[in-house]
Amino acid sequence: MSASSKSEHVHAMARSPVNAHGFALLALSFQTLGIIYSDIGTSPLYVLNGIWPSTGPVPSKEDVIGGISAILWSLTLLPLLKYVLICLRFGTHEGEGGTFALFQGLYPPEEKDFDADRTLTGDSAKFSVRQPAKLTSKLRWPLLAWSLLGTSLTLSDGILTPAVSVTSAVSGIAIARPSVSHDIVPISIAFLVPLFLMQFRGTANLSFVFAPVAFVWLALIGATGIVNIIHYPGIFRAFDPSRAIMLFVRTGDYDLLSGVLLAVTGCEALFANLGQFNMLSIQFSFCCFVYPCLCLAYLGQGARLITDGEAVISNIFYQTIPGPANGPLFWILYVFAILATLIASQALITATFSLIQQLMNMHSLPQLRMIYTSDTIQGQVYIPIVNFILMVAVIIFVVAFKSSTSLTNAYGFAVATVMFTTTMLIALQMKFVKGLPAVLAIAFFLSFGFFDGLFWGSALRKVPDGAWVPLMLGLILVVFMLFWTWAKGLEDKFDGRNRMNLRHFILPSDTEEVFLRVGQNQNLQGEVSTESEDDHDVEDEKIQHPSYYILEDHDTGKGVGTGSASGRRELTRIQTCAVFHKLTVGKGVPHSFVGFIRQWPSLPRVVIFLAVRVLPTARVAPEDRYAVTKVRSIQGFYGVTYYLGFRDDFNIKIDEVVDRMCALEARSDPRHSSEAVDEIRCVTRQYTHIVPHYYVVSKRMDAGRISWVVNWVRSVLIEEVYRRLVTMFPEQENWVTSGDEIIRVGVTAEI
Repeated sequence: MSASSKSEHVHAMARSPVNAHGFALLALSFQTLGIIYSDIGTSPLYVLNGIWPSTGPVPSKEDVIGGISAILWSLTLLPLLKYVLICLRFGTHEGEGGTFALFQGLYPPEEKDFDADRTLTGDSAKFSVRQPAKLTSKLRWPLLAWSLLGTSLTLSDGILTPAVSVTSAVSGIAIARPSVSHDIVPISIAFLVPLFLMQFRGTANLSFVFAPVAFVWLALIGATGIVNIIHYPGIFRAFDPSRAIMLFVRTGDYDLLSGVLLAVTGCEALFANLGQFNMLSIQFSFCCFVYPCLCLAYLGQGARLITDGEAVISNIFYQTIPGPANGPLFWILYVFAILATLIASQALITATFSLIQQLMNMHSLPQLRMIYTSDTIQGQVYIPIVNFILMVAVIIFVVAFKSSTSLTNAYGFAVATVMFTTTMLIALQMKFVKGLPAVLAIAFFLSFGFFDGLFWGSALRKVPDGAWVPLMLGLILVVFMLFWTWAKGLEDKFDGRNRMNLRHFILPSDTEEVFLRVGQNQNLQGEVSTESEDDHDVEDEKIQHPSYYILEDHDTGKGVGTGSASGRRELTRIQTCAVFHKLTVGKGVPHSFVGFIRQWPSLPRVVIFLAVRVLPTARVAPEDRYAVTKVRSIQGFYGVTYYLGFRDDFNIKIDEVVDRMCALEARSDPRHSSEAVDEIRCVTRQYTHIVPHYYVVSKRMDAGRISWVVNWVRSVLIEEVYRRLVTMFPEQENWVTSGDEIIRVGVTAEI
């Protein structure tokens, strides 16, 4: 495969949404039951008691019909219409969903040109290509902060969902066994810990285990709903939306809406998990199975609450199970309730992993070790440190809040805020990304923003009762992510400014002959090529070992042949091989190489500039893993791109790289290459990886009279906080080789 063909092949592997049809689509839809819907599917456990607490009075018949109507229309307008039918169409081109994915649509990230990684001498004013922003840059940081707030609150849901759902399910045992009512907390923890310990098995394996359980659970609550509806068929009047409106007009109790909100918790997971499935699979499973089962379950509970108010108000879900409290159906539903709530916890855990992967890719979080768990879907990952933090946090929440009622007060605020954030970003995408009429975007925002605002207002009233917890967590996370985005952006800008053209600071001797094959630029069989530097042909010259000089006071805007002799320093050539790692995409050599040869004025006989790039495919064939380019102005310099699939192990085989380098030498000059090939093979028997490590320092800023304050704050944030964190979480965390083979070159980065 030629170098140009390899480039086209690599770009053809750009990550795209999951594509499935026929039986594969049915299988994927079935998997969604075990990952996405268990959160919203377990809401019947606690929604009606969230509206009418067990310690309060029994509601009237009209109030029950109004409450069920509010639930049904909330399910119809938000999960069904807004998320399933509209929001799922606004994922990224890679198929990812969530609030941060919506921000990426408005401010697209840089397009990665992997060919530029091997361009070491080419002149270019731009090192990367960024798609034009859809909105003015002045709105970027406010929208980024708003998007990150929505994302951080979704991450908070990853803590609250397991705590709320499992505690609600376990509390049902107090009906059949009142003696263990005080052991609900330890029993809940005993169920939660194994769930987190199983996460390393991956989303696909877990979904095939969980999907049948979720299917049976939803079928059971739908069936019991049908049985319960028989007690009062008049409950079907709840499909009249005016019943919901009259409930709030009649009672004037705005707080009832915070209980209704619990019926739509988990709807953000439908969008956040888009990258792990696809739009059709989510739409098919929700519309054809999940939505009908939920509606039947709520209608049945409402019917029983009307007919048996006093007998069922203490725990509406468990008390409305047909049959005796200690009967077989009760225990069947109890077991499946616990299993379903564990799966509900899985939904948000999975969404958390997916969102953190997006945040790391966008440099809004440090690089954490990720383990890809699927051979087909890149979005399915396991992040060990995140899994451990979630487990500890969930246990703390269960112990601290003790009851499901207290937890639901904290739960709704995060959900309402995320829903409103999504509505605003979707409206902006309609106008500025999809190019739809502004009237349509405004209508979407006003209609769904109105409902989201109602829910958000009711949830805000719960802040003193527990909603301050997700608010606090969200604010802490969003501040940290904004800080990391800012600091990492400064470091990346420093790296971009300091990537240099080799010809601007390393020159061959003026007196000795240099072997240059400028006129020959062949794309070789395999994945090797030479890097063209001129547009005219020159005659082949005799092979010699030239001397090289470094310009000590160089001007990066000048080319070869500039600079006085007094400003040059000769570089000794040593018989060794050095592999310099390029951490960011772009042309030129990394700043670590410039600093290395200035501190140690010598050149290894073979220098490899290695860029590691992960492709959106599970595995890369051995023959496609390395692309090699030769630098002709300096003997023994090569640009190499190492392509990895997201499930490939990081294992650079220098022997394979050397084979391609030797093939390149042999084809570029068949008459004189044997000596060079023998020398390359001898030198590369031993090699050293050289990785840059930026020692960041704060750049002094001129801010007038408050300069000392600004510089002190920047110094603390960059030198005391960011510097320590970037050392703890190195950028090469997910692909670094053995520490014994690495030399880390310190580079002072003034940012």
